[in-house]
Amino acid sequence: MGIMNPLSSRWWAGLPPAAGAVVMATGIISVGLELLGHHALSLAALVLTAAVWLLLAADFAVRLVRDRSGWTALSRTPASLTAVAATCVLGTRLSLFGRQHVAAVLLALAAVAWPVLLYTVMRHWHRPMPGPAFLVCVATQGLAVLAGTLVLAGRGDWLGRAALVLFCLGLLLYLEALARFDPRQVWLGAGDQWIAAGALAISALAGSRLVASTLWSSTVHTVLRDATLVLLTLDLGAYAVLLAAELLRPRPRYDVRRWSTVFPLGMTAVAVLSTASAAHVARLHTVGEVLLWVAVAAWLLTAGALLATGVRQEHP
Repeated sequence: MGIMNPLSSRWWAGLPPAAGAVVMATGIISVGLELLGHHALSLAALVLTAAVWLLLAADFAVRLVRDRSGWTALSRTPASLTAVAATCVLGTRLSLFGRQHVAAVLLALAAVAWPVLLYTVMRHWHRPMPGPAFLVCVATQGLAVLAGTLVLAGRGDWLGRAALVLFCLGLLLYLEALARFDPRQVWLGAGDQWIAAGALAISALAGSRLVASTLWSSTVHTVLRDATLVLLTLDLGAYAVLLAAELLRPRPRYDVRRWSTVFPLGMTAVAVLSTASAAHVARLHTVGEVLLWVAVAAWLLTAGALLATGVRQEHP
Protein backbone atom coordinates (compact mmCIF):
# COMPACT_ATOMS: atom_id res chain seq x y z
CA MET A 1 0.00 0.00 0.00
CA GLY A 2 0.99 3.64 -0.36
CA ILE A 3 0.97 6.32 2.26
CA MET A 4 -1.52 5.65 5.03
CA ASN A 5 -4.75 7.65 4.94
CA PRO A 6 -5.26 8.58 8.60
CA LEU A 7 -8.84 9.75 8.15
CA SER A 8 -10.07 6.38 6.91
CA SER A 9 -7.82 4.03 8.85
CA ARG A 10 -8.75 1.97 11.87
CA TRP A 11 -5.82 3.67 13.58
CA TRP A 12 -7.38 7.14 13.42
CA ALA A 13 -10.89 5.94 14.16
CA GLY A 14 -9.77 4.72 17.57
CA LEU A 15 -8.46 8.09 18.71
CA PRO A 16 -11.41 10.38 19.54
CA PRO A 17 -12.34 11.69 22.04
CA ALA A 18 -9.19 11.00 24.07
CA ALA A 19 -7.12 12.17 21.09
CA GLY A 20 -7.72 15.73 22.24
CA ALA A 21 -4.76 15.06 24.51
CA VAL A 22 -2.58 14.96 21.36
CA VAL A 23 -3.48 18.60 20.73
CA MET A 24 -3.01 19.48 24.38
CA ALA A 25 0.42 17.81 24.58
CA THR A 26 1.73 19.22 21.29
CA GLY A 27 0.31 22.68 21.92
CA ILE A 28 1.76 23.07 25.39
CA ILE A 29 5.17 21.92 24.20
CA SER A 30 4.91 24.58 21.48
CA VAL A 31 4.23 27.14 24.22
CA GLY A 32 7.22 25.94 26.22
CA LEU A 33 9.56 26.06 23.22
CA GLU A 34 8.40 29.59 22.50
CA LEU A 35 9.08 30.66 26.09
CA LEU A 36 12.62 29.35 25.74
CA GLY A 37 13.18 31.13 22.42
CA HIS A 38 13.15 28.08 20.14
CA HIS A 39 10.87 29.81 17.65
CA ALA A 40 11.26 27.48 14.67
CA LEU A 41 10.60 24.33 16.70
CA SER A 42 7.71 26.06 18.44
CA LEU A 43 6.17 27.09 15.12
CA ALA A 44 6.46 23.54 13.76
CA ALA A 45 4.68 22.23 16.86
CA LEU A 46 2.03 24.94 16.49
CA VAL A 47 1.32 23.94 12.88
CA LEU A 48 0.95 20.30 13.93
CA THR A 49 -1.28 21.30 16.86
CA ALA A 50 -3.58 23.30 14.59
CA ALA A 51 -3.73 20.51 11.99
CA VAL A 52 -4.72 17.85 14.52
CA TRP A 53 -7.21 20.24 16.16
CA LEU A 54 -8.90 20.80 12.79
CA LEU A 55 -9.13 17.05 12.16
CA LEU A 56 -10.65 16.46 15.58
CA ALA A 57 -13.04 19.40 15.16
CA ALA A 58 -14.21 17.91 11.85
CA ASP A 59 -14.67 14.52 13.52
CA PHE A 60 -16.61 16.21 16.35
CA ALA A 61 -18.95 17.90 13.83
CA VAL A 62 -19.46 14.76 11.75
CA ARG A 63 -20.33 12.71 14.84
CA LEU A 64 -22.78 15.38 15.97
CA VAL A 65 -24.59 15.37 12.62
CA ARG A 66 -24.42 11.68 11.64
CA ASP A 67 -24.35 9.85 14.98
CA ARG A 68 -26.16 11.94 17.55
CA SER A 69 -26.65 9.03 19.98
CA GLY A 70 -22.96 8.08 19.74
CA TRP A 71 -21.93 11.71 20.24
CA THR A 72 -24.19 11.96 23.28
CA ALA A 73 -22.68 8.82 24.78
CA LEU A 74 -19.14 10.14 24.28
CA SER A 75 -20.05 13.54 25.74
CA ARG A 76 -20.83 11.84 29.05
CA THR A 77 -17.23 10.71 29.48
CA PRO A 78 -14.62 13.00 31.08
CA ALA A 79 -12.44 12.59 27.97
CA SER A 80 -14.94 14.76 26.06
CA LEU A 81 -13.61 17.74 28.01
CA THR A 82 -10.33 17.46 26.12
CA ALA A 83 -12.22 19.32 23.37
CA VAL A 84 -12.39 22.38 25.63
CA ALA A 85 -8.87 22.03 27.01
CA ALA A 86 -7.32 21.43 23.58
CA THR A 87 -9.07 24.50 22.15
CA CYS A 88 -7.77 26.62 25.02
CA VAL A 89 -4.20 25.36 24.62
CA LEU A 90 -4.26 26.14 20.90
CA GLY A 91 -5.77 29.55 21.62
CA THR A 92 -3.07 30.31 24.19
CA ARG A 93 -0.31 29.46 21.74
CA LEU A 94 -1.93 31.56 19.00
CA SER A 95 -2.17 34.48 21.40
CA LEU A 96 1.56 34.23 22.05
CA PHE A 97 1.98 34.17 18.26
CA GLY A 98 0.14 37.50 18.06
CA ARG A 99 -3.12 36.14 16.66
CA GLN A 100 -5.34 37.71 19.31
CA HIS A 101 -8.57 37.71 17.28
CA VAL A 102 -8.27 34.01 16.49
CA ALA A 103 -7.41 33.27 20.13
CA ALA A 104 -10.49 35.21 21.24
CA VAL A 105 -12.68 33.19 18.84
CA LEU A 106 -11.26 29.95 20.24
CA LEU A 107 -11.95 31.19 23.78
CA ALA A 108 -15.56 31.86 22.79
CA LEU A 109 -15.90 28.38 21.25
CA ALA A 110 -14.43 26.72 24.33
CA ALA A 111 -16.59 28.82 26.65
CA VAL A 112 -19.75 27.74 24.81
CA ALA A 113 -18.86 24.04 24.91
CA TRP A 114 -17.52 24.05 28.48
CA PRO A 115 -20.75 24.34 30.56
CA VAL A 116 -22.60 21.80 28.38
CA LEU A 117 -19.86 19.18 28.57
CA LEU A 118 -19.05 19.91 32.22
CA TYR A 119 -22.68 19.46 33.27
CA THR A 120 -23.07 16.28 31.22
CA VAL A 121 -19.85 14.76 32.55
CA MET A 122 -20.56 15.58 36.19
CA ARG A 123 -24.07 14.13 35.94
CA HIS A 124 -22.46 10.78 35.18
CA TRP A 125 -19.66 10.84 37.75
CA HIS A 126 -19.21 7.83 39.97
CA ARG A 127 -16.76 6.40 42.51
CA PRO A 128 -14.01 5.43 42.04
CA MET A 129 -12.80 7.12 38.87
CA PRO A 130 -9.56 7.07 36.85
CA GLY A 131 -7.37 10.05 35.98
CA PRO A 132 -9.68 11.66 33.39
CA ALA A 133 -11.90 12.75 36.29
CA PHE A 134 -9.46 15.66 36.70
CA LEU A 135 -10.34 16.96 33.23
CA VAL A 136 -13.17 18.93 34.85
CA CYS A 137 -10.40 21.00 36.44
CA VAL A 138 -8.14 21.01 33.37
CA ALA A 139 -10.86 22.31 31.05
CA THR A 140 -11.89 25.02 33.52
CA GLN A 141 -8.33 26.16 34.15
CA GLY A 142 -7.69 26.06 30.39
CA LEU A 143 -10.30 28.79 30.03
CA ALA A 144 -8.63 30.73 32.84
CA VAL A 145 -5.21 30.42 31.17
CA LEU A 146 -6.46 31.60 27.78
CA ALA A 147 -8.48 34.45 29.29
CA GLY A 148 -5.48 35.50 31.39
CA THR A 149 -3.19 35.34 28.35
CA LEU A 150 -5.55 37.60 26.39
CA VAL A 151 -5.59 40.06 29.30
CA LEU A 152 -1.79 40.24 29.19
CA ALA A 153 -2.11 40.89 25.45
CA GLY A 154 -4.34 43.89 26.21
CA ARG A 155 -7.70 42.36 25.31
CA GLY A 156 -9.87 43.60 28.19
CA ASP A 157 -9.68 43.74 31.98
CA TRP A 158 -13.02 41.95 32.33
CA LEU A 159 -11.37 38.80 31.08
CA GLY A 160 -9.01 38.99 34.05
CA ARG A 161 -11.89 38.96 36.49
CA ALA A 162 -13.46 36.06 34.60
CA ALA A 163 -10.13 34.23 34.73
CA LEU A 164 -9.98 34.69 38.50
CA VAL A 165 -13.46 33.19 38.93
CA LEU A 166 -12.56 30.26 36.67
CA PHE A 167 -9.28 29.76 38.55
CA CYS A 168 -11.13 29.45 41.87
CA LEU A 169 -13.80 27.19 40.36
CA GLY A 170 -11.11 24.99 38.85
CA LEU A 171 -9.56 24.46 42.27
CA LEU A 172 -12.91 23.40 43.70
CA LEU A 173 -13.42 21.00 40.81
CA TYR A 174 -9.96 19.55 41.45
CA LEU A 175 -10.98 18.71 45.01
CA GLU A 176 -14.21 17.13 43.74
CA ALA A 177 -12.25 14.98 41.29
CA LEU A 178 -9.68 14.07 43.94
CA ALA A 179 -12.45 12.79 46.20
CA ARG A 180 -13.49 10.39 43.42
CA PHE A 181 -10.06 9.42 42.12
CA ASP A 182 -9.01 5.80 42.54
CA PRO A 183 -5.46 6.01 44.00
CA ARG A 184 -4.68 2.55 42.63
CA GLN A 185 -4.50 4.20 39.22
CA VAL A 186 -1.13 5.66 40.19
CA TRP A 187 0.17 2.09 40.05
CA LEU A 188 -2.18 0.56 37.48
CA GLY A 189 -3.06 3.39 35.08
CA ALA A 190 -2.23 3.25 31.37
CA GLY A 191 -1.12 6.89 31.20
CA ASP A 192 -4.11 9.05 32.06
CA GLN A 193 -3.36 8.87 35.80
CA TRP A 194 -0.92 11.71 35.07
CA ILE A 195 -3.87 14.09 34.58
CA ALA A 196 -3.93 14.36 38.38
CA ALA A 197 -0.60 16.20 38.11
CA GLY A 198 -1.54 17.98 34.89
CA ALA A 199 -4.56 19.56 36.58
CA LEU A 200 -2.31 21.00 39.30
CA ALA A 201 0.13 22.21 36.65
CA ILE A 202 -2.48 24.03 34.59
CA SER A 203 -3.90 25.50 37.80
CA ALA A 204 -0.43 26.85 38.61
CA LEU A 205 -0.13 28.22 35.06
CA ALA A 206 -3.50 29.96 35.39
CA GLY A 207 -2.33 31.40 38.70
CA SER A 208 0.89 32.66 37.11
CA ARG A 209 -1.11 34.43 34.40
CA LEU A 210 -3.15 36.16 37.09
CA VAL A 211 -0.01 37.06 39.04
CA ALA A 212 1.50 38.64 35.93
CA SER A 213 -1.55 40.91 35.56
CA THR A 214 -1.64 44.43 37.02
CA LEU A 215 -5.36 44.27 37.82
CA TRP A 216 -5.07 43.33 41.47
CA SER A 217 -4.40 45.09 44.74
CA SER A 218 -1.16 44.24 46.53
CA THR A 219 -3.03 41.94 48.94
CA VAL A 220 -4.78 40.00 46.18
CA HIS A 221 -1.56 39.83 44.21
CA THR A 222 0.30 38.36 47.20
CA VAL A 223 -2.42 35.77 47.78
CA LEU A 224 -2.37 34.76 44.13
CA ARG A 225 1.42 34.52 44.11
CA ASP A 226 1.47 32.34 47.23
CA ALA A 227 -1.34 30.15 45.91
CA THR A 228 0.49 29.69 42.61
CA LEU A 229 3.70 28.65 44.36
CA VAL A 230 1.76 26.17 46.54
CA LEU A 231 0.05 24.69 43.48
CA LEU A 232 3.38 24.39 41.69
CA THR A 233 4.91 22.64 44.71
CA LEU A 234 2.00 20.19 44.84
CA ASP A 235 2.34 19.60 41.10
CA LEU A 236 6.05 18.80 41.36
CA GLY A 237 5.29 16.45 44.25
CA ALA A 238 2.63 14.63 42.23
CA TYR A 239 5.02 14.52 39.26
CA ALA A 240 7.66 12.83 41.45
CA VAL A 241 5.20 10.25 42.81
CA LEU A 242 3.86 9.36 39.36
CA LEU A 243 7.36 9.16 37.90
CA ALA A 244 8.46 6.84 40.71
CA ALA A 245 5.47 4.60 40.04
CA GLU A 246 6.37 4.48 36.33
CA LEU A 247 9.95 3.50 37.12
CA LEU A 248 8.91 0.82 39.60
CA ARG A 249 6.20 -0.57 37.32
CA PRO A 250 7.07 0.21 33.68
CA ARG A 251 4.21 0.27 31.19
CA PRO A 252 5.97 0.47 27.81
CA ARG A 253 3.10 -0.61 25.55
CA TYR A 254 1.54 2.20 23.51
CA ASP A 255 -1.91 3.41 24.52
CA VAL A 256 -3.66 6.58 23.34
CA ARG A 257 -3.88 7.52 27.02
CA ARG A 258 -0.11 8.04 26.95
CA TRP A 259 -0.77 11.46 25.43
CA SER A 260 -2.35 12.24 28.79
CA THR A 261 1.10 11.61 30.24
CA VAL A 262 2.90 13.87 27.77
CA PHE A 263 0.52 16.76 28.41
CA PRO A 264 1.19 16.98 32.19
CA LEU A 265 4.92 16.70 31.57
CA GLY A 266 4.79 19.66 29.19
CA MET A 267 2.29 21.58 31.29
CA THR A 268 4.46 21.23 34.39
CA ALA A 269 7.46 22.60 32.49
CA VAL A 270 5.45 25.58 31.19
CA ALA A 271 3.93 26.23 34.63
CA VAL A 272 7.42 26.31 36.16
CA LEU A 273 8.73 28.66 33.45
CA SER A 274 5.72 30.96 33.69
CA THR A 275 5.79 31.05 37.49
CA ALA A 276 9.54 31.77 37.46
CA SER A 277 8.82 34.88 35.41
CA ALA A 278 5.60 36.05 37.06
CA ALA A 279 6.68 35.41 40.67
CA HIS A 280 10.30 36.49 40.07
CA VAL A 281 11.83 33.20 41.20
CA ALA A 282 14.74 32.99 38.78
CA ARG A 283 16.06 29.62 39.94
CA LEU A 284 12.87 27.96 38.72
CA HIS A 285 13.77 28.79 35.12
CA THR A 286 16.47 26.13 34.92
CA VAL A 287 14.12 23.56 36.41
CA GLY A 288 11.48 24.44 33.83
CA GLU A 289 13.97 24.19 30.98
CA VAL A 290 15.06 20.69 32.04
CA LEU A 291 11.47 19.56 32.46
CA LEU A 292 10.54 20.88 29.02
CA TRP A 293 13.19 18.76 27.30
CA VAL A 294 11.96 15.76 29.27
CA ALA A 295 8.48 16.50 27.88
CA VAL A 296 9.86 16.86 24.34
CA ALA A 297 11.58 13.47 24.65
CA ALA A 298 8.32 11.93 25.93
CA TRP A 299 6.43 13.50 23.00
CA LEU A 300 8.88 12.02 20.49
CA LEU A 301 8.66 8.57 22.07
CA THR A 302 4.86 8.65 22.16
CA ALA A 303 4.56 9.96 18.61
CA GLY A 304 6.92 7.23 17.42
CA ALA A 305 4.87 4.59 19.20
CA LEU A 306 1.67 5.99 17.68
CA LEU A 307 3.08 5.83 14.16
CA ALA A 308 4.43 2.33 14.71
CA THR A 309 1.00 1.21 15.96
CA GLY A 310 -0.65 2.75 12.91
CA VAL A 311 1.72 0.96 10.56
CA ARG A 312 1.07 -2.37 12.26
CA GLN A 313 -2.70 -1.90 12.04
CA GLU A 314 -2.53 -0.92 8.38
CA HIS A 315 -0.23 -3.85 7.55
CA PRO A 316 -1.26 -6.69 9.91
